[in-house]
Amino acid sequence: MTTSLPSMKQQLLNASQRDFPLVPRPYAAIAEKLGISEDEVLTMVQTMMDEEELVRVGATIRPNTIGASTLAAMAVDEDRLTEVADFVSSLDEVNHNYRREHRFNLWFVVVADSEQAVISTLDKITAHTGIEVLNLPLEQPFHIDLGFDL
Repeated sequence: MTTSLPSMKQQLLNASQRDFPLVPRPYAAIAEKLGISEDEVLTMVQTMMDEEELVRVGATIRPNTIGASTLAAMAVDEDRLTEVADFVSSLDEVNHNYRREHRFNLWFVVVADSEQAVISTLDKITAHTGIEVLNLPLEQPFHIDLGFDL
C-alpha cells in the first residue's frame, strides 16, 4: 500500500459507513474507490476484526421494522462490570454495549425476531448475572446519523 495503514483504515471505515455498495462484491467496489485491491480491503477488515478495532459489519435498520428491539441498562458493581459486559456482549441478540458514568452504568441494545425473544434475552441476562435489567423500549422514533467521519 502506498498510504499509511492508519490513514487507509480511516478511509476504509469512512467509505463503509454510508451507502455501502449493494453489489455481489461490495469490498471490490470499496477497493476501487480507495485505489487499492479487494484483497487489501478484505485483509484490513479481517485485521481490524482480529484486533477488535472493528467488532461488527452489518446494516443498521430502523428499530422495530424487522423484528423487535429495545434499549436496556443495568446498574453493575464496578468490580463486576467487565464480567457482566463480556457476558452481555456474548449474546447474539446484543449488537453493542457501552459504559456510562451513572448508577445505570452498562447500556446495550437487544435486537431479536420478536418482542418475546427480546424479553427472553433480558430475562436470560438477569438470571445469569443476578442483576435486574431496565427495559427502555422505543416510544417515539427519531433519527440519529450513526456515521462518524474518522
